[in-house]
Amino acid sequence: MGRKRFPDFPPEGFKGRTLRPGDPGYTEARQIPNARYGNEPALIAQCLDADDIVAAVKYCDAHGEPIAIRSGGHAIDGHAMPQDAFVIDTTPMKNIAVDPETGVTTIDAGVLLGEMDAATQEHGYVVPSGTVSGTGAAGLTLGGGMGYLTRRFGMTVDSLLSVDVVTVKGERLVASRDQNPELFWGLCGAGHNLAVATSFTYQAHKVGPGVVSGLIIYAIDDAAGVLAQLDAVMRRAPRELTIYPVALPAPPLPGLPGHMVGVPILVLIVVYTGAPDGYEAAMAGVRSLAAPLADMVRPASWLETNSILDVLAPPGRRQRQPGRGGYLGGITAEVAGVIVAGVRAAPAATSPGPSVAIALPCLGGANFDFPEDSTAYSRRGANWMWEVLGMWDTPDRDAEFERWVDGVMAAMTPFSLRNGYVNLSIDRGPEWLRNLYGSEEKWARICALKKAFDPHNRLRYNKNVARAALGAAPPRSWMSSWVPSSWMGSAAWALSFLVVCRVGVYVQPNWGLALYLVRRFGSSGNGAS
Repeated sequence: MGRKRFPDFPPEGFKGRTLRPGDPGYTEARQIPNARYGNEPALIAQCLDADDIVAAVKYCDAHGEPIAIRSGGHAIDGHAMPQDAFVIDTTPMKNIAVDPETGVTTIDAGVLLGEMDAATQEHGYVVPSGTVSGTGAAGLTLGGGMGYLTRRFGMTVDSLLSVDVVTVKGERLVASRDQNPELFWGLCGAGHNLAVATSFTYQAHKVGPGVVSGLIIYAIDDAAGVLAQLDAVMRRAPRELTIYPVALPAPPLPGLPGHMVGVPILVLIVVYTGAPDGYEAAMAGVRSLAAPLADMVRPASWLETNSILDVLAPPGRRQRQPGRGGYLGGITAEVAGVIVAGVRAAPAATSPGPSVAIALPCLGGANFDFPEDSTAYSRRGANWMWEVLGMWDTPDRDAEFERWVDGVMAAMTPFSLRNGYVNLSIDRGPEWLRNLYGSEEKWARICALKKAFDPHNRLRYNKNVARAALGAAPPRSWMSSWVPSSWMGSAAWALSFLVVCRVGVYVQPNWGLALYLVRRFGSSGNGAS
C-alpha cells in the first residue's frame, strides 16, 4: 500500500509548516531522541497555535485518520513519529507566561521542561516536573509527571490548574476542577487518550534559584547495603530532600579515578531544596550509610540540578527501556540484590558515556497527600519507582542490550506493585493497562471518558485504552507482534522470564523456553504483575 501523502492538507488559514518525505527540513523534523525509531510519517503538521491544531484535528476526523502528536518526542515507544502517520507537531508552540506575584504559569504544548524551568526561575518559581530538560512538558503532564520535587509538592498533575484542549471533533475546551472536571480528572494521568492539549496552566512553587545537589558515589560492593538501608532513611527524611539511586558502569566523572571508568558503581543523585541551614540535618541518615568513593554534592542552581540526568537521555543513541513503569513499596535486600546483579552483568559500553542504568526514583512524601482517586494517575503504595535503561550506538548491539534490559525487568517484576507509571511504560495489553491505573473504579472512568471524547480512537498512538473502552485494537507494538495479549502483564510474564534471570545471577536467556511457558500457561495469569 502506498504511503498516504494527504495532498489536500493544509486547508486555507493553516499558518504552520507542513512537511512530507523529501521536503527540506523533513528529516530533521521526524527525528526523535531514540534512534531505534527511524519512522517516516506521511505528513508532519508543525502547528503555530491552537487554531492550527483545530484545523489539523478536523482534517483527520473528516478523513477518518488517526492522529499522532509530537511535543518533546521522548515517548519510549516512538509514538511521537509513527510510520506513515499524520503527525501534529507542537514544537513551534513555545509561549510561556509566568505571573511573578502568584507563580501561576501557562505554557504552550511545545514547551520543553528546561525552557519552562528557565522562565519560572527568572521569578524564583518551579513547576514540579521531570528530570530530563529536553522532555516535552505536555506529554509528561498528561501521564502524571514525576521528578525531584515529587516528595515536596507531589506530581506535576497535582500542581496543574487547567488544560486547554482540542477534542477529536475539533472543539476547543478548557478543563479544570471547575470546568469539565471529569475530563480534567482524566487528563491528569490518562490524557494522551482523550484530547489534544494546546496549553497548560500550573501553580508554580517557590524554589531556588540556589539549591544543594550532586552525586555521592559508592563502590558496587557496598551498593546492596546502601540501598537496603536507604528505604528506611528516606521514610524519615524531610520532604525537601530527595534521592535518586542509579546503578551503572561508571562513566568518566570529575573526582573519580580513571581506573574506575566502566566499573559498576552506585550513584545517589541528591537534591535538597529546603533552607540552607537544614541541609546537614536532612542528610544525616544518608551520611551514615557507608563511606563513599566520592561526594560531589554542593550548592548549585536549579537549572543545573534539573539537567543532571540529561546524560541518560542523549539524542541520537539507540535506547531500550523495559516499559513497565514499575513501583516498589520499599527496597528490600532482595530488590537490592537484583539491582547489583543486573549492573554487574551489563553489556560493555559502545561509547564513553553511560551505556546502561538501573534507577530508583524516590517518591512518597507529598505524593501521598493527594487521594488516590483525585487523578487518573495512580500513586497508591508507590514509595519508589524502578527504571532500567540501555543505550548504545549501532544496530548490531540491539539483541545484546535488549536481553540485558529485559532480563533485569523480569527479575524486578515480582517485587513490583500492580499499579505503575504510564509515562515509562510500553503497552503490554489491556489487563496490564487496567492494573496500571490502580482500581476498577478508575479504569471504568477512564474508559467512559474515552468513549465520550474519542469514540473512533483517533488518538491511538499511546498506551491505548480502546480495547476495553471501545472494543478496538490499538496499534501493535514491537512486543505485541509476538507476545499473546492474553498474558501481557500477567504473572506468567514474570514467571517465564524468571527462567532466564534469577535473583543474584544473570544467565543467558532461553527465549524458546520462555515463550513456550508463556504460550502454555499465560492464559491462566491473573494480571498480578
